[in-house]
Amino acid sequence: MREDVEALDIRDVTANWVNAIVLQAQIDDRIKALADLAHTPLFFGRLNYLHAPGAELAEGAEGEQFYIGRRHVHDADGDPMVIDWRAPVSQPFYRASKKDPQDIALRRRFGYTGGELTAYEDEHLSDPSEAAAVSKLLQQEIERPRVGPMRDIVATIQPEQDEIVRSGLSGSVCVQGGPGTGKTAVGLHRVAYLLYAHRERLARTGTLVIGPNRSFLHYIEQVLPALGELEVKQATVEDLVTQGGLEVRGADAAATAVVKGDARMAQVLRHAVRSHVTPPTEPLMVVRGSRRWRVPAYELEEIVAELQARDIRYGAARDALPQRIAHTVLVRMEQAGEAPDDRVQDSVARTPAVKAAVKAMWPAVDPAKLVLRLLSDAEFLAEHARGVLSEEEQELLLWAKPPRSVKSAKWSAADLVLIDEASDLVERTHSLGHVVLDEAQDLSPMQYRAVGRRCTTGSATVLGDLAQGTTPWATRSWDEALAHLGKAEAVLEELTAGFRVPREVIAYASRLLPAISPGLAAVSSVRETPGSLVVAPAVDGAGLTASVIEACRASLGHEGSIGLIAADARIAELAGALEAAGMAYLSPGEETTAASRLTLVPASLAKGLEYDYVVLDEPAAIVSGEPDERTGLRRLYVCLTRAVSGLTLLHADPLPEALAA
Repeated sequence: MREDVEALDIRDVTANWVNAIVLQAQIDDRIKALADLAHTPLFFGRLNYLHAPGAELAEGAEGEQFYIGRRHVHDADGDPMVIDWRAPVSQPFYRASKKDPQDIALRRRFGYTGGELTAYEDEHLSDPSEAAAVSKLLQQEIERPRVGPMRDIVATIQPEQDEIVRSGLSGSVCVQGGPGTGKTAVGLHRVAYLLYAHRERLARTGTLVIGPNRSFLHYIEQVLPALGELEVKQATVEDLVTQGGLEVRGADAAATAVVKGDARMAQVLRHAVRSHVTPPTEPLMVVRGSRRWRVPAYELEEIVAELQARDIRYGAARDALPQRIAHTVLVRMEQAGEAPDDRVQDSVARTPAVKAAVKAMWPAVDPAKLVLRLLSDAEFLAEHARGVLSEEEQELLLWAKPPRSVKSAKWSAADLVLIDEASDLVERTHSLGHVVLDEAQDLSPMQYRAVGRRCTTGSATVLGDLAQGTTPWATRSWDEALAHLGKAEAVLEELTAGFRVPREVIAYASRLLPAISPGLAAVSSVRETPGSLVVAPAVDGAGLTASVIEACRASLGHEGSIGLIAADARIAELAGALEAAGMAYLSPGEETTAASRLTLVPASLAKGLEYDYVVLDEPAAIVSGEPDERTGLRRLYVCLTRAVSGLTLLHADPLPEALAA
């Protein structure tokens, strides 16, 4: 298929050089999408239908057989050999069961090792004499060692996951899923499905995946290309709101960041933007040729009031104002017997008098300068925050030493979100067709608004776990979060079946749930792995570091990736100890290989990552490294649930009460 595309000759089929460049770019993208993937088979399953899909279920009618794979594959004559996993005919591979066979006689799963077919497994779904059984190949695929970036899960999608993946483009979905339930994979595969089902529409409007940090995005970046989808952009929230050459150069105290992230700040900014409108006090005189046309102050005031009442963007109203004034002048001209046309109106709108009047009544607003003034000028802030923020909250917002300019200001991440909000009040933000927001529980209300602006005319897939919220402003409920996002109508789905974390490990971590997220259902892991959890005390601090290094060495004796997770404050010491022991290590986001499998992970960056074996250093240090105990316990919960095959927990200080029990 790739060679056929490479052999295309477009020299005689394009009308001009522009068409040729566009067509060649499309051909290049198609070639990239058909690239070979090492150790990735073209098909992983087969379905034998009792009857041909779409045909009448008549007795004696012949069935049909389909191979299911990551990509559609056709032969030299164009006939399908492998059916795309997203096609409707592939759906029973994920949904059919002994209770509901969906006209499937046989479902076959294929097992591979390094790209070589090594096994297959059959289920005769329509045979009542065959008992239902757990698929061993499915279990092996889930437990396969993880080396390199995150991979697709098309061979292992479960029925409840498939329902979310195939839900329609018009509706938004929020997925609450504990560790190891596959929520990130579900979100990425939903994007792949939507691009398959609505390719033309999403090609026009665009799709975006938003993750918590660069390490996370690097970890997941190969999933969609492996499914042939190359056009999906990836970004962090900080990437979205960074504009005009501004960048994060400062950090807020937790209390200040909470206020800046509060949804009430949108109201403060709205008041501040609209405060620039000044009602006219003098009439306007427009000179055109030998005649003068006068627009009284009260008429100008009516025009301004009408634009304010329409509640359109500040910049759009400012652009409309000169045309409204010019139209009023045209009415005067017509009343005087003249016959002006649209060109005359445009000419009047551009006269110096009208431009000066617009500048006085509706001056341009620079969003960054506006936020700078709010954070620097106590009187200006008090004027627009009165009745919205308390005096104590206003004091938290003000800079102790105001910067001289926008460029010299040490903006924080929360400040850039405020500037983005102000920018949207001035000029509407471009909306995409679909946005996936992962690790959403850590966003502030203002960050939700920033993301929501990117999908006002599209839909969203929101992924997260309330128990893993590790910011002071972490989401308290999905209803509240979805309201800030502008998607209050989104359907809330909950994934509670765990496939990644062993049952012993997730049960241990779930002891923290009553303290960090009361009422949230614990994940029920389908994988029982005896010996997957080791909790061992060290004699003292020095002994702890030595024990950790030894545990890493022992873990490297297993197949797959190893993650050494520790409190951020402990990373430097552990890095030195690894170097002294001659053990090479990677940083989060760097790709693991067969030769380099150990990653040193600060606790603050562990979210969303996974390793076959995890060595967890000093839980008490992870908890104490956060502003409060609840946030610290949530951070610990995240770190405890990164392991796929085994967790070794080492500590010198006492464990948190819930874990010590």
